Amino acid sequence: MIVNSARFVISNSDVAKCPPEKYHEYAFIGRSNVGKSSLINMLTGKKSLAMTSATPGKTMLINHFLINDSWYIVDLPGYGYARRDKSSRDRLRKIIEGYILGRSQMTNLFVLVDSRHAPQKIDMEFIEWLGENGVPFSIVFTKTDKLGKNAAERNIQNYCKVLLETWEELPPVFVTSSETGAGREELLDYMEQLNALPID
Repeated sequence: MIVNSARFVISNSDVAKCPPEKYHEYAFIGRSNVGKSSLINMLTGKKSLAMTSATPGKTMLINHFLINDSWYIVDLPGYGYARRDKSSRDRLRKIIEGYILGRSQMTNLFVLVDSRHAPQKIDMEFIEWLGENGVPFSIVFTKTDKLGKNAAERNIQNYCKVLLETWEELPPVFVTSSETGAGREELLDYMEQLNALPID
C-alpha cells in the first residue's frame, strides 16, 4: 500500500465524539514509551504526524489520523505508566476500554511490545483481556534495531512461546523498527487486506 496522504483529524477522550464516518480504523496501543508515535510516523512517512516524546505517558487522548482520505490510524493512550495517580489511571482505562469495546469501526488493534524485554505481566494481562472480550488484535514488536538480529529473533521467539502457553494459536505478529523502516510494508499490506473487508 502507498500512503499518499495522512493528516490529524481530532483528539478526544469520549468514543462518542470520534469521527462519524464508517471507515476502517486501526488502533495502536502499548505500554508507555514503547515507540507508538514513532511507529505511526514511520508508517505514514510523516516525521511529526504523531507527537513523540522522551517522557513516557504523554498520549492522554484518542487521536485520529485520516489516511488516504479513506481509513484511520488511531493513536490510543499508553497503559501501565506507574507515576500516574489512581484516578488518572482509572480515567485512562475508561478511555481505552470505551474505545476498544465501543467502536464498531475498529477493524484491528495493534498491540505494541518492546522487543528488548521479556514478557511483562501488564502486557500479558492486557492481551488476555483482549481475548476474553473477543477483540481482533495483532502483536507488533518494536525497537528491533536496538538489538542484534539474533538477539531480536531469540527474544521474539521466546515471547511467542510464552503466549502459546495460554493461547491455542498466535494472532498475526509483526517485527518492526521505526529507525530502519523494518516491517512497514508488512503492516501496510495487512491493513490494505483488511480494508477490503466490510465494516461490521
